[in-house]
Amino acid sequence: MDRLDGHIVCEGLVRIFKADGIEVVALQGLDLSVERGELLAIVGASGSGKSTLLNILSGLDTPTAGVARVAGVNLLGMSAATRLRYRRRTVGFVWQQTSRNLLPYLTAQENVALPMTLAGHARGRAARTRAGELLELVGIADCAERRPDQLSGGEQQRCAVAVAVANDPEVLFADEPTGELDEATAGEVFAALRTINAELGVTIVVVTHDRAVAGQVRRTVAIRDGRTASEVRRSARIGRDGVTETVTEEYAVLDRSGRLQLPAAFVDALSLRDRVRLNLEPDHVEVRSGDVEGRSGDTDATEERR
Repeated sequence: MDRLDGHIVCEGLVRIFKADGIEVVALQGLDLSVERGELLAIVGASGSGKSTLLNILSGLDTPTAGVARVAGVNLLGMSAATRLRYRRRTVGFVWQQTSRNLLPYLTAQENVALPMTLAGHARGRAARTRAGELLELVGIADCAERRPDQLSGGEQQRCAVAVAVANDPEVLFADEPTGELDEATAGEVFAALRTINAELGVTIVVVTHDRAVAGQVRRTVAIRDGRTASEVRRSARIGRDGVTETVTEEYAVLDRSGRLQLPAAFVDALSLRDRVRLNLEPDHVEVRSGDVEGRSGDTDATEERR
């Protein structure tokens, strides 16, 4: 699939913040493509740019330059009215902080019904009925009449997932949705996301530090220094003993200009600094330390063509 054909497309995406005369480049030409119906995890260290990316894609922030498109909507240069309509109809969002997702004075059912009423999708009994169906889908139908302070943290986040898809968005973004939860509860929240993805066909992008969550999706994209650095792809295969096993493969990401980021562990292990030597072989590219040609003990790394 060509990058520009994705349900979510970023091409050379740049975001520069200015404060007190100082420019901070949060995204430095980031490329990303997500297929329709995909469940994708984005990982990266603090300050890598992953939350900035999510804010841009969800319509909470505006890019400085590049291409950013979600479900056919161009996110550059949107008017305030178009942006509001985009956030109400095209995308849903789940915050890490449970208190940001729900209104404390409404019941779970009322919280889920509210976006439908505001957008004019459904009112009254129709909105309540649909809200009940979504609460059942995420596994907390018995909590419909409880207010947020009567729900556990995991129940609040599952209710937040139902709120986020109340208006049948094409894409759901979740920023560390399990960050404040224990492992078992986090598993329940992620199971709700998987159910929404499978049953409603919603494309879901999750930013997470939780390795358990990242390990449950077919594709994980790592961001480093404002660019996509690597991808982990997982697939299932039948082993010789007839048992299904998960195959995990990691790839460096090559952008349209031919740039890639070597994994930090490779750079450290081979003491690569400043410049490297590249040799084109019939089936791979050889990367060698560029310090001294022919230096004794010089070590090489290999990037295979895929």
